[in-house]
Amino acid sequence: MTFYVIGIPNKTPVFTTEQTELIQSTTLFSGGKRHYQLVKSFLPENHQWISISGPLQEVFHQYTNSSENIVVFASGNPLFYGISNTLRNKFPKAIIHTFPSFSSIQLLANKTNTNSNQLTTVSVHGRTWKALDGAVMQQLPLIGVLTDGKKNPKTISERLLQYGYNNYSISIGEDLDGTEEKVQTLSLTDALNKEYHTLNCVLLHKQQHRTIPFGIPNNAFKGLEGRPNMITKMPIRLTSLHYLNVLEAKTLWDIGFCTGSIAIEAKLRNPKLDIIAFEKRPECEAILKENTAKFGVMGIQEAMGDIFDLNFENFPKPDTIFIGGHGGRLIELIERIAKIVDKGTIIVINAVKEKSETDFENTCKNNGFSISEKTNITIDLHNPIKIVKAIKL
Repeated sequence: MTFYVIGIPNKTPVFTTEQTELIQSTTLFSGGKRHYQLVKSFLPENHQWISISGPLQEVFHQYTNSSENIVVFASGNPLFYGISNTLRNKFPKAIIHTFPSFSSIQLLANKTNTNSNQLTTVSVHGRTWKALDGAVMQQLPLIGVLTDGKKNPKTISERLLQYGYNNYSISIGEDLDGTEEKVQTLSLTDALNKEYHTLNCVLLHKQQHRTIPFGIPNNAFKGLEGRPNMITKMPIRLTSLHYLNVLEAKTLWDIGFCTGSIAIEAKLRNPKLDIIAFEKRPECEAILKENTAKFGVMGIQEAMGDIFDLNFENFPKPDTIFIGGHGGRLIELIERIAKIVDKGTIIVINAVKEKSETDFENTCKNNGFSISEKTNITIDLHNPIKIVKAIKL
């Protein structure tokens, strides 16, 4: 199976001699409805067209049933979040020739006279916020974003402002190279008050750096009413994050998040880290939202309710776990965790009581874990804390 994928602009294309000869010698073509309107005058009279719409499996089925070479028309650069990559994944043995045009992000950079040497591009088109959240939390200087109907210039601006990233401005390209083209650069606040063409993409320009401390002071967090000491203290927090190996981890479970200090500091250190934060106190949900907004931490998933009533299979499997609370059922919690985690999974606890330390170590050892590290820390006049790390064998 051989595909020739031709990237075209959002207007009547100008084909090269090579592309024109290829089109005239082919009878089977494919692309979206919009692409067909742009190219149908160039196609041979006896052509057939496979429309890329609806479930892609049906499109792929038509491709597979054909014995001819197929010319596929796509927007911009088909190698940039495009159909060439999709075809390569679906038909790994196929021969794929790609003729790229400018991507929409490249067009917008060109039309705004933007130096794109430091450009990082992410897509939220049919995807979660994760890639954009990570780029913004790293405060990358220039971020290109492929949008969709729901994750559009307005909702992107809302999200950045919600988490305090008003240090970015936004360039918006609508219907680029089309009859309704519009290009504008706005503040995020101004971008909230406008409507946009359905075909759009954006550039986020960092205007200045937002400083967030490494090791957030304890009193900077919103805490539980009347319980200011219900927080993992900063030196203990940073040591715990070291034990949790958050820079290398993919998924962290923060069990008993309370103020969210562990989850927040972990996400700041590694914006790509997936975090599920568990807590049974209902008032802590609002506290976490306030603290994440204050410190610009996006994408932490809350799991509210008693953890013993939750099905662990409904959550991404962790490779590192912090136990900040257990409701007096530490042994039962570790036994449940041991049944679902893989080799190499880390568990870290901050133990105040000797019984908690003993129960943690003994239960871990009885369930296939090895105690790898322990540290005692005393802060001011508070009781000493023992930080204990176990690893699944």
